[in-house]
Amino acid sequence: MSEMTFRLPDVGEGLTEAEIVQWRVAPGDRVEVNDVLVEIETAKSLVELPSPFAGTVGELLAPEGETVIVGTAIITIAGGGEAPASVVGQSEHGEQPAASEAAGAVLVGYGTGEAATSRRKRPAEHTETVKASVGVIAKPPVRKLARDLGVTLSDVTPTGPAGDVTRDDVVRHAEQASVFRNIATPAAPAEREQTIPVTAEPAISVAQPGDDRREETIPVRGVRKATSSAMVRSAYSAPHVSVWTDVDATRTMELVKRLKASPDFADIKVSPLLIVARAVIWASRRTPMVNAAWVDKEDGSAEIRVRNYVNLGIAAATPRGLLVPNIKDAQDLNIRGLARALEKLTVTAREGKTTPADQQGGTITLTNIGVFGMDAGTPIINPGESGIVAMGTIRQKPWVVDGEVRPRFVTTVSGSFDHRVIDGDGMSRFIADVASVLEEPALLLD
Repeated sequence: MSEMTFRLPDVGEGLTEAEIVQWRVAPGDRVEVNDVLVEIETAKSLVELPSPFAGTVGELLAPEGETVIVGTAIITIAGGGEAPASVVGQSEHGEQPAASEAAGAVLVGYGTGEAATSRRKRPAEHTETVKASVGVIAKPPVRKLARDLGVTLSDVTPTGPAGDVTRDDVVRHAEQASVFRNIATPAAPAEREQTIPVTAEPAISVAQPGDDRREETIPVRGVRKATSSAMVRSAYSAPHVSVWTDVDATRTMELVKRLKASPDFADIKVSPLLIVARAVIWASRRTPMVNAAWVDKEDGSAEIRVRNYVNLGIAAATPRGLLVPNIKDAQDLNIRGLARALEKLTVTAREGKTTPADQQGGTITLTNIGVFGMDAGTPIINPGESGIVAMGTIRQKPWVVDGEVRPRFVTTVSGSFDHRVIDGDGMSRFIADVASVLEEPALLLD
């Protein structure tokens, strides 16, 4: 009986390593082509790897929690057949490798997923949530989203036509919980110092009751490792400059209200973020340098690459950590298309299905710190870009209108920019343009 070896593939573009998060199979299991073998995390994404072979699982060569290099053998499969040509890697001459060559094949892509079988075990911490959700009307995808976000469905106020909990209800509840989670002051720990966990994985050493250990060690890997590397690279390579301005966003809130009531947007989530996104795209066309990139060349020289398209990145806080997927060619979308793209991007990120390709090629980023109750900030530029815009919370404040103080919806638009690429007048003009759209959305008709 022949034994085939499956090696860790490059599921993105040039990725070098991945962490084994969870094996879906065990030695002795029978698998078919495209059955899910393992869940890995790399480049801020969780990816399910399907099997390119059919047969019996032999040995799991990499334990869960271990980071392995692309091309490393991670599992053996005995007997059975191999995957079709579209799944198993081809030889350098474009020919299908023989069975002996296929034994060491590296899977390219994610497979069809149609025949994939999942052996995921529900984490123990979800048990109480599931019990508390019995009797609540909600579709299966909504229940899954609630589990992923740690939301108890019985705590969510339903707004569905049949009294059902919708996807928006779950997301809204999760966002509110994240904003108010620190209102209650926790009891001070006995230890004088501790390291706050920064990943979903358990600590290597966790102090138990009665232990005299005063510190804990948390491994930096997965999402946190990728995020920290990118932020340090950006902070120490691009000279950041930040600017901000307050703006009367009352007419933006009125427009959002009208869009929500429109039949054309009945099946799409509409929020002020949609108008800000449109404003960023519009303002980028008027100040193209905010959408440019500084490129260091191998000969020691440098150039500025101006992109005449907008791949709009949206910073998303997810259960797995910070992700920045982007909407490709956002400048070609009308407002309804942009709203649908934003909704899809957000849901995909929260469900942990964002792929490496979704996060590559961004040209400018928008982060919504308003959902956390923050007014303004000085965000760090995403690597490969020259600008990032932060949208603050929108709240009613006294505002002078025609010489009179009136209650208006006010927000702060801030942004950080690469001063090698953009001068002060350019970044100020750009932020002023974004603010002017929030003040008068009719400018988008231009």
